[in-house]
Formats: sequence, C-alpha cells, structure tokens
Amino acid sequence: MAIRMSALIMGALPELRFEPSPKRVRALVGGQTWADTTTAMVVWEPRRIVPGYAVPEADLDAELLPADPSPEAEAHPVRMDADGPPVLDPRTPFSVRSTPGEPLSLRRGGTTLEAAGFRADDRDLAGYVLLDYAAFDQWLEEDDQNFAHARDPFKRIDVRSTSRHLVISVDGVVLAESTRAKLLFETHLPVRTYLPREDVRMDLLVPSDTRSWCAYKGQARYWSAQVNSQVRRNLAWSYEQPLSDGVEVKDRMTFFDEKVDVTVDGKPRPRPVSPWS
Repeated sequence: MAIRMSALIMGALPELRFEPSPKRVRALVGGQTWADTTTAMVVWEPRRIVPGYAVPEADLDAELLPADPSPEAEAHPVRMDADGPPVLDPRTPFSVRSTPGEPLSLRRGGTTLEAAGFRADDRDLAGYVLLDYAAFDQWLEEDDQNFAHARDPFKRIDVRSTSRHLVISVDGVVLAESTRAKLLFETHLPVRTYLPREDVRMDLLVPSDTRSWCAYKGQARYWSAQVNSQVRRNLAWSYEQPLSDGVEVKDRMTFFDEKVDVTVDGKPRPRPVSPWS
C-alpha cells in the first residue's frame, strides 16, 4: 500500500525527532560565542512544528546548572490542516516541555541564561543540550546569520510564475487583481500568492507596526485593510529585504488566504485551514 509522504512526516509529530546537521553552528550573546559546533543536531520536540538546535556539551563555553522547572507557560496548539492533529506553533515558549528531560541554565562569567537549555532523556541525544533559540542574541550557520529558529532540512520553498487570473477580495471589495502573480509553495503550508504592488489596491491598505521573522524568507512587514469602514488587521504582508528563499517575491504583496476570498480563473478557491485561520 502506497504511503503519502506528507502523512508519513506529519504522523511522526508526536515523537521526539532529530537529524544531524553538517553545518557549523554558533550561538552568541553580547558578541561572545557560547556554542560553537560542527556536530549539531536539529531537534523537534514532540508536537513542535519548528526545530531547534542541540549542541554537544563539550562544544558549550558555559557552565551548566540545574534549573528550576519553569512556571507553566502557555502552549499554542494549532492545526496545520483540517484533518491534522493539534501541534505546537512557534509562539509556544521553549519552557513548554513535551518530552522528559532536565531543564538547565547556562552561566558564563557574570551572565546566566535562565532555563535556556534542556537535556532530553533520550539515548540518541545523550551528551547534547537543546538550546532556547530566543535566549541568544545571534545564531550563525557557517558565517551567515540565521533568524527565528533552526532551519528545517526537510523544508522546501518553490516560487513559480503564473498567468492565471487571480482576484482577491473581502466583503465584496476587490483588494487585488492580477495575471502576473508568483506562487510560493512551502512545505506543509498553504500556497501564497505574491502580487506586484501595481496590481494591489494599496490605497485600501494601511501600514502596520507588526513585523515577523521567517527563517527562510526574512522579516515580513504587514498591512491592514480598510474595507466598508472596518479595519482588517494585518491582512497582507511583504518581504522588502528578503533572505535567499524570498528573493523572487521581494516587494510583492500577499494576503492571508484564510481571511480573504480568492478566485482563480473565475472559480472560488476554498479558504485553507492553517495556524492563521
């Protein structure tokens, strides 16, 4: 019986997962290197959809101290699709545990990173410490800075041009119409439609203060829409200074398909179910 690959991968979400990384990985605080390794592990704790880095204890330039269990933090369970199980999205703090192990603090000189490490109770990760990505000022993969979280080696982004006639609207008001969009296909996420700004009703969009980071595409800037005297917050976004995987959609606008109505060649496209639904 054939196996659908996405079902195979998503079916492993309840498990503690890891993959050795061939990259040199460094973690810095205040310009000082706390971790420097060429034998890192990319680690997904059970139910988490984005990974972190675990490094050998020998490659940590810090003292490891037992940490008190963190106060119960808020988890953010979401569904990646309508039929999928709840998973923990990136807003879920590092302190939320889904596998047995020992929380650790890291101390170097007069600086202590409270509960920024975790030693999983698993023989395949023996001698490794999973690090809180947010506890460090800077992460480097080789000599390039990395953002948001460790990159998933099984993640892929493809961008393709399309001449299909796309119309995006909210409450009957057209926000964009184009036959020269670029479609961004990203593993496990809805297809995103990136449009030239000339094909978008920018007069209906208001810049937002909201920013977010994608480890692959870079920092996103958001816009809200003013439609029928209502403000729809953070409905659209754009990558104005993208990382490598976002270069092809630089300065283009895209919308949350979960919150707008989209027609393709005159046919309505169902709204996807995702963490942003």
